[in-house]
Amino acid sequence: MNTLLPKHPHDLRIDSLQAAYRSGSLTPRALVASLRARSAALNPEYRLFIHLLDEAELEPYLEALDGQSPMDLPLYGIPFAIKDNIDLAGIPTTAACPAFAYTPSRSATLVERLIALGAIPLGKTNLDQFATGLNGTRSPYGACRNSVLAEYPSGGSSAGSSLAVALGVASFALGTDTAGSGRVPAALNNLVGTKPTRGLLSTAGVVPACRTLDCVTYFTATAREASMLMGLTTSPDAADPYGRLNPSWNQGTAFGVPRPFRFGVPRKQDLEFFGCAEGGGLFADAVAQLTAIGGEAVEVDFSPFLQAARLLYEGPWVAERYAVAGTLIERDPQAVLEVIRDVLAKAPAASAVDAFTAQYKLQALKAVCDAQMAELDCVLTPTIGRPVTLAELEAEPVLRNSELGYYTNFMNLLDYAAVAVPSGFMENGLPWGVTLFGRAFTDQYLLGVADAMQRQHALPLTGGHASTLAAPISCAQNDRLRVVVCGAHLQGLPLNHQLTSRGACLLERTVSSPDYKLYALAGGPPLRPGMVRVAEGGCAIEVEIWELPAAELGTFLAGIPAPLGLGKVELGDGRLETGFICEPRGIEGAQDISHFGGWRRYLESR
Repeated sequence: MNTLLPKHPHDLRIDSLQAAYRSGSLTPRALVASLRARSAALNPEYRLFIHLLDEAELEPYLEALDGQSPMDLPLYGIPFAIKDNIDLAGIPTTAACPAFAYTPSRSATLVERLIALGAIPLGKTNLDQFATGLNGTRSPYGACRNSVLAEYPSGGSSAGSSLAVALGVASFALGTDTAGSGRVPAALNNLVGTKPTRGLLSTAGVVPACRTLDCVTYFTATAREASMLMGLTTSPDAADPYGRLNPSWNQGTAFGVPRPFRFGVPRKQDLEFFGCAEGGGLFADAVAQLTAIGGEAVEVDFSPFLQAARLLYEGPWVAERYAVAGTLIERDPQAVLEVIRDVLAKAPAASAVDAFTAQYKLQALKAVCDAQMAELDCVLTPTIGRPVTLAELEAEPVLRNSELGYYTNFMNLLDYAAVAVPSGFMENGLPWGVTLFGRAFTDQYLLGVADAMQRQHALPLTGGHASTLAAPISCAQNDRLRVVVCGAHLQGLPLNHQLTSRGACLLERTVSSPDYKLYALAGGPPLRPGMVRVAEGGCAIEVEIWELPAAELGTFLAGIPAPLGLGKVELGDGRLETGFICEPRGIEGAQDISHFGGWRRYLESR
């Protein structure tokens, strides 16, 4: 059932606002005034804001744009919301606990960067207290209801942030994610929720949940917007000791149309929908959507991922949460919600031995999971097994919250990147979504796949706006690079070990376009050919396409002797791939063996 959500008065997608500003049909002041009024009207019902900035608090951000033009700043006048465990200068940070509140003198690094790019903060959003929960009801500022159906929660812990985008008062919002807090609310509110690789977005100025696992996340209507935001804000931050440098293959240019790819799906015995009659069919629909855009489904053993997930709350990582709230609990237990105290109750008993034992277990599980991930471009799972109602949460708060984390809790422990993306609607109109996850630093690739899904299913976007999404012009890139080989690097031949020792795997045997000649070069051993593109008289040459980790390409390239090198090779189907080419001077005195159609056939003839 494709439910059209209620139409919002503004199309807040970033490109739509940019166009309106450039045309002069809208100004940031007019937009912010309208959104502030809308937020104030919605807040009594949805409880999305803890602190909505007033006119005086907004004025410095609007004044900063007065001397700018929409052409100067990539986020000129773009309104955004901030989860209230992330600092905004001069505004209290509460983490949904009034007794914990403090007023920072400067904003979190990421917030500073967004403001410098022209974005306007509208306010601080509600959350499960200390970001401990996946449902959005664990807050003294009120429970956050779902944006579509009142009897369901918004999801959490980034509850208010998801609602700010879903209800049409912000173009994007910042959340955090330790166990699923940036993905579960996305699924329940028809949003894209981007959980980056750990350390990719600065967490300086963020109240920790689990400091070693926390990620700042983006909520957006589309994967394209998330890609843009990620591309603008992933620069290193000296103030974040857990920050990591974003490699070149994961920059904004990596976002694009995915080529044929292999995606993992959990075995049937590992899928859990907790009695939801629609979950299995909705997930099957999502698998079909991925297949339609060029994906090949591969069944994976999901049990080690699930074992890792259980460590988050059953293991000593709960002590990390206690490191933030524990002092307050010991001094004033009633200042912290009872359900949060219950979650953290066993933390003081955790020992250093427990911590190391759990780390050893996690590392063993990661080795198993990574081995499966190495053979895939990404993995697809439901984001949640089934939605739970507010009544169910009230009756069994811990159990129902745990069910929401079945497919999310392992992600940061195992250091994977993830994107939650809408994929359908339930019969009652509630949004339903899936999660794509992959190896660390494949964020932009995952967003490319998510974008292709959104264009494939063409579901209505949040706010009821039509899903008119143009395809990117480039191919999506991940942490693997393809290399076309035609000679001694072919499988089983003398130099193939230079690929396999670097973790390369064979993707495909095919042929070049009929525009090449193949020569047996002088010298050796080992004997080597040279493939040269010619204007006429060429033929198709048998080749193999190998894929190797991008980090290994440099050393591989350095070992290639002249007159060979890497360039673009055109394949028989018109694709252009990086592959071995030969300098024209290299064929002086070489034997033309093109008529054999490939190096193997030539070797067999000798």
